[in-house]
Amino acid sequence: MFQQVPMVEIDGMELVQSRAILNYITAKHNLYGRDTKERALIDMYIEGVADVNEMILLLPISPPAEKDAKITLIKDRTANHYLPAFEKVLKSHGQDYLVGNRLSRADIQLVELIYYVEEIDPSLLTNFPLLKALKARISNLPTVKKFLQPGGARKPPVDEKILEKARKILKF
Repeated sequence: MFQQVPMVEIDGMELVQSRAILNYITAKHNLYGRDTKERALIDMYIEGVADVNEMILLLPISPPAEKDAKITLIKDRTANHYLPAFEKVLKSHGQDYLVGNRLSRADIQLVELIYYVEEIDPSLLTNFPLLKALKARISNLPTVKKFLQPGGARKPPVDEKILEKARKILKF
């Protein structure tokens, strides 16, 4: 529609815009809470994940002179702000998932973030046993497990070759 990607063909539709795609899949598969209160919590957690995710996703295109400082900032904000907040949510209600004791989009996106964080520094998860347990629980769901296997659909970390190709395509 807007001459861009991502574009997903699903249920006879061509959906574009990441949030629209995620919202459709989330609603279709009952991953968006049982009521407006649960949906608000899910949205809040997703936005927290997005804060860290944005810092991580911009890291490969950062000027080399700024990379170390950005990595330090990511580690600090992740270990001292975001991961403790998510750990506290899980601890506060003693349930296996962030909202309503059932799998939601927030859990999936948080686990995706945990994988990104571990690519930067695996030790950042050391003090967060409930987040490690959430990661294990979600990573062992059959469809997620298949996705994560070597040769699965999960993209490898960005390396210099992929980054250079992106720079040429995006002309920056």
